[in-house]
Amino acid sequence: MKLASYLLGGKPAFGIVTDMGVITLSDRLGGRCATLRDALADDDALDDMLKLAEGAEPDAGFDAIEYLPVITNPNKIICVGLNYRAHAAEHGHAVDKPNIFTKFTDTLSAHEGEMWRPKASQQFDFEGELAVIIGKSGRAIKPENALKHIAGYTCYCDGSVRDFIKASLVTGKNFPVSSPLGPWLVTADEIPDPSKLTLTTRLNGVQMQHSGTDMMMYDVPMLLAYCSAFTELTPGDVIATGTPEGIGARRNPPVWMKAGDVLEVEISKIGTLRARVVDEK
Repeated sequence: MKLASYLLGGKPAFGIVTDMGVITLSDRLGGRCATLRDALADDDALDDMLKLAEGAEPDAGFDAIEYLPVITNPNKIICVGLNYRAHAAEHGHAVDKPNIFTKFTDTLSAHEGEMWRPKASQQFDFEGELAVIIGKSGRAIKPENALKHIAGYTCYCDGSVRDFIKASLVTGKNFPVSSPLGPWLVTADEIPDPSKLTLTTRLNGVQMQHSGTDMMMYDVPMLLAYCSAFTELTPGDVIATGTPEGIGARRNPPVWMKAGDVLEVEISKIGTLRARVVDEK
């Protein structure tokens, strides 16, 4: 099942994505879940959504909706740095445990939306990533139980401002509207093994990154175990699992995103996240 958040007639909504359009479920649930995050936190909502969508025709085509970040209001966005072997090597770093940082909610943008290149820097870089969306709360989760806590998976681009990162990850990773999340959440039952996916990042149609997720040093169960050791994971939390090699900063010459560029992150079994780069307003 593919679940998306979007505007329909100017009103925030969420629903199931089909080949022909979207079946809006936020209204069908009788208003009990205002957002997809609320639905993930409701023990019965996903089953109810499947029943409500059975035999239903799409309420709107894709041209009638405006995508929102698939989780519009996550409680936490937890990111993992240097988690792919080749990416760690291109940075010249040895990693003995997951390198964790966080991002603010206002960094998020949507599929077919904008990424703001900040006024403060020209060094706007891309990092295509697999993102995990939590569906069941947990603390001190064991790796062997971790997949039971996942609602699904989506695509993510960790927009990074490199000259600011030299001073602090907090500043370089938290410029507003810099990091699209989507286009939709693919439920975990459709991806039983997240280590068997392929991630590709393209800038203006040119491949920049390409890797199997089996190249992570810390796989998804290990990351959930590690993160849940220091914070409770709750429904709708986003865990961005790291980026492979090929970022713009490590190219010769460096490749920085600029206004007019189109950034795509494609992950097998999920789809393609697409955003256009604009100068910050």
